[in-house]
Amino acid sequence: MKENRIYNFNAGPAALPLSVLEEIKDSFLNYAGSGMSVTEVSHRSKWFDDIINDAVTRTKRLLNLGDNFHVLFLQGGASMQFCMIPMNFLQNGKTADYVNTGTWSTKAIKEARIQDKPIKVVASSEDKNFSYIPKNIQFNSDAVYAHITSNNTIKGTQWASFPDTNGIPLIADMSSDFMSRSFDADRFGLIYAGAQKNIGPAGVCMVIVRDDMLELVKETIPSMLNYNTFAGKNSMFNTPPCFAVYAVQLVLKWLDETVGGLDKMEELNAKKAGLLYETIDSSDFYRGTAESDSRSKMNVTFRLPNEEMEKKFIQKAIENGFGGLKGHRSVGGCRASIYNATSLEAIEALVDFMKTFK
Repeated sequence: MKENRIYNFNAGPAALPLSVLEEIKDSFLNYAGSGMSVTEVSHRSKWFDDIINDAVTRTKRLLNLGDNFHVLFLQGGASMQFCMIPMNFLQNGKTADYVNTGTWSTKAIKEARIQDKPIKVVASSEDKNFSYIPKNIQFNSDAVYAHITSNNTIKGTQWASFPDTNGIPLIADMSSDFMSRSFDADRFGLIYAGAQKNIGPAGVCMVIVRDDMLELVKETIPSMLNYNTFAGKNSMFNTPPCFAVYAVQLVLKWLDETVGGLDKMEELNAKKAGLLYETIDSSDFYRGTAESDSRSKMNVTFRLPNEEMEKKFIQKAIENGFGGLKGHRSVGGCRASIYNATSLEAIEALVDFMKTFK
């Protein structure tokens, strides 16, 4: 720990890089010589133009995105995207495929069905309490898109590799593993991620959308729910969440310049997760909840011998400077969310604590 800061394993809002927090602190009252806080600077000013444009540029560089992709900053969180996606792309009776791997996939499916969209759930891991990622999925050739949740924060599962959709555009909720690894973005028609788990504070959702998907959108959608509204205005049709965008920009800068890109970040995240899973697997005291080939490198879920022991573990962890280890209220148990900003030092300290507690 540094000063009075704990080791933060919260699932979201979650840890941010300390250097980013320090830069925000140092510039908060007078951003870039403006004489104003970044929270006071107009979104129509050159100062904010520089912020949002740099964030877009760094996103495209980190993900190797071509000019056919738009990077948008929207409000409403990832949850707003659950309804926006079918609303924009499934007009005139068009259908889409969904894969259900847990709570957030279930919510996305629900929001499409509320609108009476004829979607199809082509695979699900509900039969084993969402403890695995389905394989050998048969997607429908008439689907406009195939929707997945790349990482499941509650159940602790993650797509190790993305499914073969036979050319159907993938749409992915990447809220909890966005920018944690390299992948081929060209296969995706749309990617969305609530910032508060891995790339920034709460208040903004990044959406990356391809030109051909925008061509599907009709003008009958309300302006604030239409992707073209924001693609045509560089995310500034209305006042964006300026501070949240600024923080995201600084995290992207950290990923780009300090970490050295997504290959380096992926390597570090694999090391962190490997150390923690090794500790769990080598013990008869701790038990992982996700099947081994579907384990998340972002959210490590585990149980202890009984609930009473889990309560004691969480309490002792707090007393020793480890926060956020309580599992989601819907499933109980324990969970360590080890996003990009969670250091290797934090994992090593947690492992030592787990061994001592055992």
